[in-house]
Amino acid sequence: MELKNVGAITLFVEDLAAAGAFYREAFGLPVHYADDDSTVFDLGNTVVNLLKVEQAGELVGPAGVGKPGAGARAQYTIQVDDADATCAELTRRGVTLLNGPTDRPWGQRTAAFADPSGHVWEIAQTIARR
Repeated sequence: MELKNVGAITLFVEDLAAAGAFYREAFGLPVHYADDDSTVFDLGNTVVNLLKVEQAGELVGPAGVGKPGAGARAQYTIQVDDADATCAELTRRGVTLLNGPTDRPWGQRTAAFADPSGHVWEIAQTIARR
């Protein structure tokens, strides 16, 4: 078995319009593809697919779809060159940080924020280990 890379991340959202607006504004990305049930953004090696929660069961069944507001269940990390500058830009774009920027002992300066559906994203800058 040879694993190559993560090609897509599908996030289940209750409000597709609000989630799409968040990703356009926060990340400054154009829409790569959209239909009535999904909006896709291209991050280079990975696409982020926002999918209406009503359509999620078909992808994960027979497993259930998690309920909103149950707490964070995953975090998605994007590497950046300058965590502080990225945080400043995210804040300028209306994003509220959950935490950070914080120097972590494993050699990353990180900050986290959530999209309107509660999906947690982290930006991370490589720094010297403590």
